[in-house]
Amino acid sequence: MSKIIELCCFVFKVIKCKAAVAWEANKPLVIEDIEVEPPQANEVRVNIVATGLCRTDLFYLYETDKKDLYPMVLGHEGAGIVESVGPGVTEFQPGDKVVPLIVSQCRECRFCKSTKTNQCEKAWDVVPHNVSKAPVSKLSCKGNKLLQFMGISTFSQYSVINQIALAKIDPAAPLDKVCLLGCGISTGFGAAVNNARVEPDSTCAVFGLGAVGMAAIMGCKYAGAKRIIAVDINADKFDKAKEFGATDFVNPKDHDKPINQVVSEMTGGGVDYSLECVGNVQLMRAALESCVPSWGVSVIVGWTDKEDFSARPNDLISGRTWKGSMFGGFKGKDGVTQMAKAYMDKKVKLDEFITHNMPLDHINEAIELLKQGKGIRTILSVTPQ
Repeated sequence: MSKIIELCCFVFKVIKCKAAVAWEANKPLVIEDIEVEPPQANEVRVNIVATGLCRTDLFYLYETDKKDLYPMVLGHEGAGIVESVGPGVTEFQPGDKVVPLIVSQCRECRFCKSTKTNQCEKAWDVVPHNVSKAPVSKLSCKGNKLLQFMGISTFSQYSVINQIALAKIDPAAPLDKVCLLGCGISTGFGAAVNNARVEPDSTCAVFGLGAVGMAAIMGCKYAGAKRIIAVDINADKFDKAKEFGATDFVNPKDHDKPINQVVSEMTGGGVDYSLECVGNVQLMRAALESCVPSWGVSVIVGWTDKEDFSARPNDLISGRTWKGSMFGGFKGKDGVTQMAKAYMDKKVKLDEFITHNMPLDHINEAIELLKQGKGIRTILSVTPQ
């Protein structure tokens, strides 16, 4: 009995740990000692072991117009181990390996029960897409509440996350690899397979060769595309793109005509499927116009909320379809579990995306690499194992 009491006292204590804190926009992150509260009803406290650094983190650090985000802890592409659970949590127990989700799945709401969407109605209050409206944070530092980015904050050794925003994974899965399934790889792969629904023997064009774009190429190949054109201004990325299935590489800088015209001429009128994986509104239109007019499908995968995009009505009236993709169309829990199994079964790649490994206290160095377009994904060791 005394051991049980001792364990309970430990579980429900505030934990002090390290986190990379963004105190203000356009400034380096600072490694700080923070306090993490115990989990409350329907919450899980997770020991984050590893996290990827995604360009979306940089968008909210350097580009967003939102002024009410700071101070906050970024990071949303992580994996860890359940440390403790709050009342009402039945799906998880201490020791489980988990991946935090940017798209939750409660499995109870009308959205979760529908095959038409991967969104969750309850998630709007738990892991909102408007990150500045996140629920009350369980993280604090120097007397300040730290906004939990997307309700997750994986740039912290511990985080408290609602149970609908966690996916349980195979106990044998390596956390420093499957963390990538929390955002980039699932997003790109799913955009090709679930949203574009690439068909065998089709032609595809993928615009942007970051991790999401590389994963989209992998998804196109997985779906059986016979020709996959990789488009990027960094020619150094083509060899890596070929590893994932690209057959052609086009650098817009090498041409004096619009890139959509180049792709159209290469394919006899346009590709069957195109995926924009940058978050550039001009490129979104170019990707649409790269599709064959009669049946082409173009998917917007890259994230931005700063600009409007446009197209001529005839680009759609003629028969093209323009659609968006959130988290690759995967329902959160089901999709991450499915992708982790596919990785363990060697049906999808993860290791090949990782070009750098660093400890959390080198996060600003990792940010510079990403800003300069060097490498594909950096994995940060958040809690050394």
